[in-house]
Amino acid sequence: MLNPAAMTLNELSQAPIVRFSLLALSSIFFLVDPLAAIPSFLAITETADAARRKQTARKGALTCFIVLTSFAVCGQMIFHMFGITMPAFEVAGGLILLLIGLDMLEARRSPTQETQGDTAEATTKDDAGIVPLGIPMLAGPGAISSVMVLVGQTPTLLGWQMAAIIGSITITALVTYFVLASAGRVRQVLGETGIRVLVRIMGLLLVALAMQYFVNGITDLGLIPKR
Repeated sequence: MLNPAAMTLNELSQAPIVRFSLLALSSIFFLVDPLAAIPSFLAITETADAARRKQTARKGALTCFIVLTSFAVCGQMIFHMFGITMPAFEVAGGLILLLIGLDMLEARRSPTQETQGDTAEATTKDDAGIVPLGIPMLAGPGAISSVMVLVGQTPTLLGWQMAAIIGSITITALVTYFVLASAGRVRQVLGETGIRVLVRIMGLLLVALAMQYFVNGITDLGLIPKR
């Protein structure tokens, strides 16, 4: 059992549970990317009062949580059902994450998260919290792929890895709610430039993460030798 009080910061950062938890939280949060969703959210709720805006943010975050948790719990079953190997999904997931990360480097939403016209269509809906805000704007193919890749590394549904994944989804959903519920204030504090800078930084980290997934996949397939 790890004793954090007896470990140095470097030793703690190398602990498997800490490394996996940080990987899960960063990959899921970067792909949900609530900061980049602020402009679309404000456009969707332009005519709503503060209470209605919070309600829409809550529905979007809750939908994101339910969708990602469902894929986390059912991930192993989906792999077995369709005969998908983990290396193949790592390669596919890495390519999806790479495309999203490249779009984030340009401070724009990926078409896998938000297609042209989604926001305009959502403004005409009485309730856009579930679709398109919750899915696919927040819980899009990229976030789902990342969760599935992480689930592929968990030996059992009752292990600490699964707890780390569910915990990361929960934290991401909570932060997403608070960011969107106070979207106007966040945009005022950070400004458009600040938001774009943060999105680009997350995009850079996501590209690196995507390449790691891709390398892991082709290594597990035996296309390149393991070190």
